[in-house]
Amino acid sequence: MESKLTRGGFAYPGTTLVYKTGSWRIQRPVHTHRNAPCHSACPAGEDPQAYLALLDEDKPREAWELLVSINPLPAITGRVCPHPCESVCNRGQYDEPLAIHSIERYLGDQALAKNWAYPVSPAAENAPHVAVVGAGPAGLASAYHLIRHGLQVTVFDELSEAGGTLFTIPDYRLPREIVRKEIGRLLDTGISFKSRHKLGREIHLPELQQEYAAVFLAPGVMKSNEWSVDGVTPYDLHEGLHLLKQWSDVASLPAMKSAAVIGGGNTAIDIARILNRNGVDTHIVIHSSLPDPDKPAADDMRAIPREIEQALEEGVQIHDHHGVKRLILRGEKLTGIEILRMRKLPDEEGRLHRVAFEGTESILHVDQVIPAIGQVVDAAGMETLLDGKSYFSVDDWGQIEGKENIYAGGDAVEGNGGTVTEAIGNGRIAAEAIAAKLRQQQLPTINKSEPVHFNSLNMEYFEPSSRVEQVILSVEERTCETEIEGGISGLQAAHEANRCFACGNCLRCDNCWTLCPDSAVLKTNEVTFDGSFYVFDYDYCKGCGLCASECPTGYISMVNE
Repeated sequence: MESKLTRGGFAYPGTTLVYKTGSWRIQRPVHTHRNAPCHSACPAGEDPQAYLALLDEDKPREAWELLVSINPLPAITGRVCPHPCESVCNRGQYDEPLAIHSIERYLGDQALAKNWAYPVSPAAENAPHVAVVGAGPAGLASAYHLIRHGLQVTVFDELSEAGGTLFTIPDYRLPREIVRKEIGRLLDTGISFKSRHKLGREIHLPELQQEYAAVFLAPGVMKSNEWSVDGVTPYDLHEGLHLLKQWSDVASLPAMKSAAVIGGGNTAIDIARILNRNGVDTHIVIHSSLPDPDKPAADDMRAIPREIEQALEEGVQIHDHHGVKRLILRGEKLTGIEILRMRKLPDEEGRLHRVAFEGTESILHVDQVIPAIGQVVDAAGMETLLDGKSYFSVDDWGQIEGKENIYAGGDAVEGNGGTVTEAIGNGRIAAEAIAAKLRQQQLPTINKSEPVHFNSLNMEYFEPSSRVEQVILSVEERTCETEIEGGISGLQAAHEANRCFACGNCLRCDNCWTLCPDSAVLKTNEVTFDGSFYVFDYDYCKGCGLCASECPTGYISMVNE
């Protein structure tokens, strides 16, 4: 007699399979794809877990293509992003967080070296045409994603080349050669670029509204906030952003022996480091505090922590929790500033205010004071949109409130954090909204689900592994022209990709299939509707929860019947 085995390899037909024990169940397992924390924290909207998985399978080009489906400038952001993704990486609660920014830079540099083509197709000649004003990160990202959605795009910028404020970032952080290469390749995707076209001069908003189906504004913030001490300023006051625009020509910088930079953002840190390297005794005066990993970050300086750390290594002196009380002038010439201690303290109603402590005054003998306290939008050509405000007010999709088919993004939007990555995210989201509206489609849903927490993972299936660190030049080797932080190798990138927990995603590890005591997990050859390679047979699943308990990544959840 021919024997016939069941799928579990035991019992004869008509015995155990006839009893559908799933009826005993009060809970059942389900596959629940959830965002990894790195995905939720990325201002651009990247899903690092997804492209790390492809890199772990030795598919670097596919990993890059997935990455640039969200962020088209990874060689740039891999160098300058403060990478909040790493701060929330679940691996950081086990040993060390993944070096996601190093992987991002590696993939971006590989694409430049091997000339990988962006995965886009030219728009049809009759496709709607969108105007983008501003060729910084937000404008370029918006243009790229509009092209991806099959629309025609023309980008206007008042400068002679695309890049915007990326060219104010010093070479030691972001080499200009990298900026020009990556942006040049991006423009080759079919984006029409018109330089030396300033809004309110060569082009005007009403004309753009008539000629184009939609307008995306990304003018950046090019007008410095006014600064004085009780209405007093030195006659030769130089603003931080203005100096950064000149930094590549050291001879054009004003002559000085010592300087006090006022402010705690990246502009302040950058100009302080440049001056310090050119022999200037440099101080930074800031109301906020230096970053401390053991204290809340609410009052920290806004600059990237690693940039602050490197500035201190190089000899820049930072006077945190200080403000300027008085300018010391000889005629109109600055000879020093009087500073004093300041702290945030609660008032009678519990609201925090800066409080100056009399009696803590001290003198900094400097011959230049350089405010770097932020910028606002230059309203030229956009007066009716701004209505006297310093920034644009937009909805979740970047549309300017009350203005049909006019969108805005980047630093010019109220509440933005001023990072390249956030600007790229603004451009992408606005492009999606514009494409959906022009095609009369419903706007896609913004995923705001709770990311997978560390306690949802099973650490029994992971081994400790050290994080890859970039090579950093010693203080003695650092110049204004040489990039301080080096990239990583292919082997290092593969090692780092292998460290990823794949939070909230299916690893195809077979744990659920192997360990199910009722053989109620069926393995498939093709990916299923929920993104996994397994199907639960609820006729026989008793709801014991073993599969959920032994899932390494938190992809299986138990829900009530």
